[in-house]
Amino acid sequence: MKKRLMTAALAMIMAVSLIGCRAGGKAATQAKKSGTADGMMIGLSMNTQTNPFFVSVQQGVKDAASKYGIEIVATDAQDNPAIQAKDIENLIAMKPAAIIVDTCDSDAIIPSIEACNEAGIPVFTMDRKSNGGEVVAHIGYDAIKSGAMAADYLAKALGGNGKLVELQGIMGSNVAQDRHQGFSERIKKYPEIKVVQSEVANFDRATAMSVMENILSANPQIDGLYAANDEMALGAVEAIEAAGRLGEITIIGCDCIDDTIDAMKEGKIEASISEPPYGLGVSILEAAHTYLEGGEVPKSVILGNQVLEAKDAGSYDSKREVKIVSQQ
Repeated sequence: MKKRLMTAALAMIMAVSLIGCRAGGKAATQAKKSGTADGMMIGLSMNTQTNPFFVSVQQGVKDAASKYGIEIVATDAQDNPAIQAKDIENLIAMKPAAIIVDTCDSDAIIPSIEACNEAGIPVFTMDRKSNGGEVVAHIGYDAIKSGAMAADYLAKALGGNGKLVELQGIMGSNVAQDRHQGFSERIKKYPEIKVVQSEVANFDRATAMSVMENILSANPQIDGLYAANDEMALGAVEAIEAAGRLGEITIIGCDCIDDTIDAMKEGKIEASISEPPYGLGVSILEAAHTYLEGGEVPKSVILGNQVLEAKDAGSYDSKREVKIVSQQ
C-alpha cells in the first residue's frame, strides 16, 4: 500500500512541478514540504460513497492529505443535490482552509460554490464541473474523449456493423452529458452501426439492471453495449446473463473499478475506459495544498484516459500513476 501511495504521490509531485514552472518553481518547492500544513482542515464534499469509483477518489484525497498533516472532513451527498447543498453549508460553518467538491449536479451546485466564494473559502472541483461560481481549479478526465473511445472500440470489435445500446449516467452532470456527446458524435462515423436504444440509468447498478431488462425484451438483436460507467455496465451484465445473452453482446464500461476488472477476467465484460479514481483524488489534494502554500495552480487540468481490454485486466493497477495531458 505504501509503495503504491509513494508512486501516486511521486506522479502528483511531477505534475505539480509542471505547475510550478508557471510560478518560477515556487509551487514545486513548497509542495515537497511535508508537514507544513499541520493543523489545516479541508472540507471534502463527495457526491456519493455508494459508487466504488468515488470511494477510491475519497481515499486518494485522504491518503495524500495525511502526508501533509491535513485533516479531511468528508461528507456524502448520496447523489442528492439538496443534501450536497446542506453538506457544503455545514462545511462553510466549520471555516476550512478550502473545500473540494465532486458535484451531484453541475447546475444545482452553483449556489453552493457562490456561498463558498462569499465566505472567502477557496473551492476546487474534481471529476464533475460546476457551471457557475468561482473555482480555483478543476481536475478531471476528458469525458467527451471517453465516449468517443468507447464508440471506436465497439465499432472495431464488431467489424463496423451491428446494433448498439447506450446506458447514460446522471444527465445533470457534465460528465454524463459529455460522455453521451462523445459517444453519439463518434458513432456517426460508422454508417453500418445503429444505436437501437439509449436510456438513462443514473450511473447506478440496480437501475441499470432494471433498464437493461426492458431493453433486452424490446430488442431481439443487440450486438454491443456502451455503459457510461462501470456500475451501469455491471448492472447490465446481471440482466444480460440472466437472459442468456452474454455471449451475444460486446460490452464496454468506464472507470475500471475493481468489480469490473474481475468481470473482465471472467469474460463477462470486454473492455472499460481507464480513468483511475485514486490518482484523481491525490491530484486534487496536491493542487489544493500547493495553492494554500502560496503556489500557483492551473485553472483546468485534464488527466489521461485510455481503453483497457480484458486481455490486459490481469496486470491493471487501479492506483497507477495518472498523467496530465493538458492544463491551462
